Amino acid sequence: MRTLTQLERARLRWRARRGLLENDLIITRFLDKYEAELTDVDVAALDRLFLMGDHDLLDVLLARSEPQGEYDSPDIHRLVAIMRSL
Repeated sequence: MRTLTQLERARLRWRARRGLLENDLIITRFLDKYEAELTDVDVAALDRLFLMGDHDLLDVLLARSEPQGEYDSPDIHRLVAIMRSL
């Protein structure tokens, strides 16, 4: 498994910054725990997830809705499930 470079980790954390504090807290907690284990597939799924609007993302992370459309993929569902469990 390839590990993320310091620059890739910094970019991922920068992209994870959201307009809603709740999203920031959930995503930061996830990255604090799992960042070192993320694969390229995981990073790609996170990049797609970060394209969601803040309120839609919060609804998904709080299990008020499920990822739909372009966000409905097994990789995104797996990462969301982990974030929901933290």
